Amino acid sequence: MLMVAEQIRKRGIRSPKVLAAMERVPRHLFVPEELAARSYNDEPVPIGERQTISQPYMVAAMTEALELEGNERVLEIGAGSGYQAAILGELAREVITIEARAPLADAARERLAKLGYTNVRVVTGDGTHGWAEGAPFDAILVAAAAPQVPAPLIEQLAEGGRMVIPVGKSDRQMLTRIRKSSGQIVQEQLFLCQFVPLQGEHGWPASPAE
Repeated sequence: MLMVAEQIRKRGIRSPKVLAAMERVPRHLFVPEELAARSYNDEPVPIGERQTISQPYMVAAMTEALELEGNERVLEIGAGSGYQAAILGELAREVITIEARAPLADAARERLAKLGYTNVRVVTGDGTHGWAEGAPFDAILVAAAAPQVPAPLIEQLAEGGRMVIPVGKSDRQMLTRIRKSSGQIVQEQLFLCQFVPLQGEHGWPASPAE
């Protein structure tokens, strides 16, 4: 696939498992039909509710940073269209993905079910609280920008677990990888990025229009 060859492999993504997952998942089925022609472009694409599907490289880079081996339980914050959850579902044992906007959550749930992802569960709620009833998680991926790392997500990260999250101002963030080792938290800065704001009690407040 040209998207994988030109946008992902050439930019340094090396994991064979991640590259194969990006090849398998039909990205055009996760965007509005009228935008399907843009789905494989090197750009985020609007999906409604003021949200986007991340550019292919960003999806691949965040996934690779989680260092999944196949038996993990993964929590995703910000299901959006369900595309990132599908990629995670290809690489992990179980995925819980949380979406605050019910229309997006409903559409993602239906889409993932049609595509046969029985190991991915979509729930509706404030993702900044995580999913305590399913904790701890071996990996957590946050697909929206947080002003700081939400404390509940750190609490729900398993010993030896990894979290990948954009942290910073609302217009620019640093993609950060967090590891929990012997109860200690170690943060590693990966690269600058730009995501839609993570809204919720431990994120950014919702705008008046929402």
